[in-house]
Amino acid sequence: MNSLWNRLKYTIQADLHTVLDNKENKNPIAMLNQYIREAEKQTSSVGKLLERQIKLKEELQKELAEADAMADKRRKQLEIAKNAGEEDLSAFAQDEVDAYERRSMEITKSITETTNELIVLERKFEEMKHKVKDMKVRQLQLMGKENVTRAHRRMDKFISPERGDKPMAGTEEMKTYIENLGGETTKEYESSSMELRLEALEKNAAKQDEVV
Repeated sequence: MNSLWNRLKYTIQADLHTVLDNKENKNPIAMLNQYIREAEKQTSSVGKLLERQIKLKEELQKELAEADAMADKRRKQLEIAKNAGEEDLSAFAQDEVDAYERRSMEITKSITETTNELIVLERKFEEMKHKVKDMKVRQLQLMGKENVTRAHRRMDKFISPERGDKPMAGTEEMKTYIENLGGETTKEYESSSMELRLEALEKNAAKQDEVV
């Protein structure tokens, strides 16, 4: 069991904030995603080992029940052999009783140790699952911060284009452009209007010359 937890030590004891604060890391979310995948993999592996340990405990309990049952059976046979005066059978039955009792004591000790180990393993397993959950919460927090940062950058770039790498037309610039565009349109309209009036005046003058 010690070797198992030594191999999974980083999963149980790793400080997530220390990992995320690594200066060489340029993408904390990508690194966190990888860390979560590995933690989930290790947690799943430990879960399978726990299931196996539970089954082993169940097997020990079956062996204990069988040893106790055989010990009881041999005790009854021992009593019958003694009453019948069968010394060789009595000796055999006594050896059997002793063997099953020793086995029963050994299995009982193993079951107690296994139960205590399971309690420790299950507590650490729950700790691992909480670690994974905490990392997923941290993942959502980082994603939220990343979205907010991107939104701020885009809004700042629009509001204050001089701050961006690639200048974007700001509201003031657009306003000036529209105003200038409107002025040019007005000038073009005035120019067209004057030209039409001159042409009309010219036609009237020509008609008056013809009349004269």
